[in-house]
Amino acid sequence: MSQTADSITHRGGCHCGAVRFEVQAPAGIEVLDCNCSICSKTGFLHLIVPAAQFKLLRGADTLRAYTFNTGTARHLFCPVCGIKSFYVPRSHPDGYSVNARCLDEGTVTGMRVVACNGREWERQFPDAR
Repeated sequence: MSQTADSITHRGGCHCGAVRFEVQAPAGIEVLDCNCSICSKTGFLHLIVPAAQFKLLRGADTLRAYTFNTGTARHLFCPVCGIKSFYVPRSHPDGYSVNARCLDEGTVTGMRVVACNGREWERQFPDAR
């Protein structure tokens, strides 16, 4: 897993512990609070990282996928507790969006929350696929 000079290892997972992951990111993180239908209903706060900065530790055989609309995003959730702790986002299909609310306590020193207009996805991400 690649690590930049200012990044640390954060660990997290679902509610029941069947899914565990680690992610390389700064101690002070910036997350997106998206207003699209699925994100607003689940309260997902997006910490988006390249695939090389994410490692699934446990649960690969447990995760289930949900797709809708274009089918590009792969919403992965634990079928035991129902929590979506990370997924492959449409805006960054070569990376992961980690739910900052699913990170274990102790490594995040600050969190800047930025509004994201996912209801008007094409306007918010004009260069995305």
